[in-house]
Amino acid sequence: MEKPQKVSPFPVGDKLPEQFSKYFIGQAWLAPLTRESALHVPVSNVTFSPGCRNNWHSHTGGQLLIAVGGRGYYQARGEAARELLPGDIVEIAPDVEHWHGAAPDSWFSHLAVECNPQTNVNTWLEPVDDAQYAAATTAAAAAPVLSEDARQLLKQLFPGETPILGGEDPELAEIFANFALGEVPSHSDLDLRTRLLCTLASAVALESRTLFRTTLEAALHTGITPVEVKEVLYHAVPYAGMARVADLLELTNDMLRARGVKLPLAPQGTTSREDRFEKGLAVQRSIFGAANIDAMRAAAPGEERHIQDFLSANCFGDYMTRGGLDEPMRELVTFSILISLGGCEPQVKGHIAGNVQVGNDKRKLLAVVTQLLPWIGYPRTLNAIGCLNEVLPGKK
Repeated sequence: MEKPQKVSPFPVGDKLPEQFSKYFIGQAWLAPLTRESALHVPVSNVTFSPGCRNNWHSHTGGQLLIAVGGRGYYQARGEAARELLPGDIVEIAPDVEHWHGAAPDSWFSHLAVECNPQTNVNTWLEPVDDAQYAAATTAAAAAPVLSEDARQLLKQLFPGETPILGGEDPELAEIFANFALGEVPSHSDLDLRTRLLCTLASAVALESRTLFRTTLEAALHTGITPVEVKEVLYHAVPYAGMARVADLLELTNDMLRARGVKLPLAPQGTTSREDRFEKGLAVQRSIFGAANIDAMRAAAPGEERHIQDFLSANCFGDYMTRGGLDEPMRELVTFSILISLGGCEPQVKGHIAGNVQVGNDKRKLLAVVTQLLPWIGYPRTLNAIGCLNEVLPGKK
């Protein structure tokens, strides 16, 4: 008897009863999650074994699907199939013919929300045959050939599931995956937590929703806490700006809620409106040297003095003093954001010195630059290395 794999925070439940299973190819399990009928919002968790899918069907009242684990697909009649990953939501309008199920090589779990239950009627149609299913999931069939190093890292980042690679560009996927997941990590002993946190920070600076989402999935799979993830985002605000952070914060909250994380998280602030300037200035001086900070403040023209005050009270007082990430990690996150933004070489140089002051040596900083190379490209990478060699000539 096939044992179901739990790929979401929700219960797996029991095998589908005959009244439903006859409309499925493969095995699926059903776990009703709501009991109060007066609310009129029936919600169930459905878990599909690899390759399992239901027949074409429609609902007179529509349906919502919320992907919560593994990888699957949804397809409306006449449209291309859509890959579903945790956090994705499908809004199915009334009477739209569709099917949904697991990818060929991954378990899949989604919440099914029945809309308008008093009048909603399902109409079951013909099965999704093997040819239709294969055509809809061709991206999985076009998976690139990965090196052993790349395959092992991918397995470590996404235990229990295989993220889709290739799609309509399998050649590029193969080149990039083998480089980013195989060659690049082999050139340093940077620990996985640091790699992922720095890549999350870089994704914010690059405004890459795809990179951030994929990295966040890997981070949560490998034990990075919701607090650590949120602190990377919060810390990015004074360096990359709220405009870059806001959408990714919303994405993060959606993904955390799908995993059953209660929001908001515990507060991490350590300063008040009264002492933020004093504490922020103290952190600045401890990292960059009191003489340097005092000289920078003294040299600022009168009409620009408020910016120096903002740096002390806001950038350092409000953000650098927070809990959740220690000072060395915050400086690495800052370094990752600045080199990914590009055009910030003066600030990069300042934070190279700051990193050294808190214990991050040139070797570690070069490892971070190398980790981010596939995402930020060679020009920004070489600019970052130029800054490293200028600030820390000959040092290791």
